[in-house]
Amino acid sequence: MSNHPLRFACAALICAASVLASPGHAGLLDTAKGALNSLKSGNVNPTQTTGVLSSADIINGLKEALRLGSEKVISQVGQPDGYLTDKAIHIPLPENLTTVHKALDKFGFGSLTADLETRINRAAEKAAPAAKDVFWTSISEMTVDDAKRILDGSKTAATDYFRQHMSAPLTERFTPIIDASLAEVGAVKAYDQVMGQYKTLPFVPDVKSDLTRHAVARALDGLFHYLAIEEAAIRENPAARTTAILKKVFAN
Repeated sequence: MSNHPLRFACAALICAASVLASPGHAGLLDTAKGALNSLKSGNVNPTQTTGVLSSADIINGLKEALRLGSEKVISQVGQPDGYLTDKAIHIPLPENLTTVHKALDKFGFGSLTADLETRINRAAEKAAPAAKDVFWTSISEMTVDDAKRILDGSKTAATDYFRQHMSAPLTERFTPIIDASLAEVGAVKAYDQVMGQYKTLPFVPDVKSDLTRHAVARALDGLFHYLAIEEAAIRENPAARTTAILKKVFAN
């Protein structure tokens, strides 16, 4: 998968880490880590300044960047063709339906499965905006220890954090939405047509597929795929600082 679940929430800690990790900002990195350690130990009040920034500034800056990053990714995958034409995150048919496709294609009915695949991707695109609230809740609940681990972690530390903490709530949130979206875009009807035609063919094995489960899993893969890319990009090349807190925290 390529391009969140999502540039999503990572962007904040990432924006910080990218600026902080660059050669000219070693002092800022030390300040950030020191502020976070002080908050953890209780030696510094969250509003007390440490150097040019307060520890509260640093934490708020990280969260702000994460919010901006998450919005960017969700907007990208949630637009028309966000999944469908993106080779990195395009959702294929469930594996067991490839057997159905091959069988139908031999008899000139391959367009039925192609249409179904299109509709599955459309359902994921319609569901993507629902991820926003889940990401923002996770960001707001992020602790000082969480922030420190992300700053100290690998280039995908933020993405890994969100995958660990958000996969379950995102799955719960996406499932009914994807289910409704599949019906709304005609995927359920298309599936029934595919299977109805397939069963008329001679000597074919019985096949069943859970479209909702498959679409949810692959939709989340797409979100996290782009979240990781966004995180890596921001660590190496800080994104534009478009808000007052980001300009304050991440200014060169």
